[in-house]
Amino acid sequence: MKNVAVIGAGTMGNGIAHTFAQFGFKVQLIDISQASLDKGIATITKNLDRMVAKEKISEEDKQNTLNNITTFTNLKEGVEYAGLVVEAATENVDLKLQIFKDLDELCPDDTILATNTSSISITQIAAVTSRPDMVIGMHFMNPVPIMKLVEIIRGYNTSDEVTNTIMELSKKLNKVPTEVNDYPGFVANRILMPMINESIETLYNGVAGVQEIDTVMKLGMAHPMGPLQLADFIGLDVCLSILNVMYEGFKNPKYAPCPLLVNMVMAGKLGVKSGEGFYDYSESRKAEKVAKMFG
Repeated sequence: MKNVAVIGAGTMGNGIAHTFAQFGFKVQLIDISQASLDKGIATITKNLDRMVAKEKISEEDKQNTLNNITTFTNLKEGVEYAGLVVEAATENVDLKLQIFKDLDELCPDDTILATNTSSISITQIAAVTSRPDMVIGMHFMNPVPIMKLVEIIRGYNTSDEVTNTIMELSKKLNKVPTEVNDYPGFVANRILMPMINESIETLYNGVAGVQEIDTVMKLGMAHPMGPLQLADFIGLDVCLSILNVMYEGFKNPKYAPCPLLVNMVMAGKLGVKSGEGFYDYSESRKAEKVAKMFG
């Protein structure tokens, strides 16, 4: 399996493409937008330059990685020879279902179809294909080239053979694959998102300020990043989407998103990517300045 197609050139997609390409795989990076592809390649190049500067890779390694990536705006052309497809499109269930319907028709019969979804049911996605045994979750962590974990999520019908193949493939990327079963939020987000949501509730209820909440969790719980800063980094819209998936999936009020989170997303305050969330990123991408609303 040397040809890997990655769908979506955004934050996760370009990170996944970068990682596979760096380990010698031929990567077809696919997006409907040429501008997104150009931006994705620019991000990969910048990240590789940073690795060269830190002497983690050579200039030759950087060029080989970039040479391993080919971009496509046409899905059919991009997946034509893929042994594995990793979908990393927007976290929208209808969009993902349509993509997997298309992939099932366009990909060779022996192509494994993986999704990088952080919360949507693998079983539901697999059900729209004629190969549910060959559909699996590969939930990479952000930033993909650095973070070691890959959550490997088995759908209800995912075969042992496909699971073992993806576990071994993940190890070839110098990752630590961890197998989990298909329930809303899997493991990572089932535990993480209620913590983030509770942090937002704590702010919403006036218990403490943004920096105070993050400081308690960083210094008291040894977290490298406070939960509100982490929410900004993930994207508040993504956090809201995952909480909604879990709330719908379990019908348990403990997963209901905080009204403050809902309002911030509606107002377009999405975190780092919009320039403001709980912190103000207009001058720096570091969480140094609390957003005016919370200052």
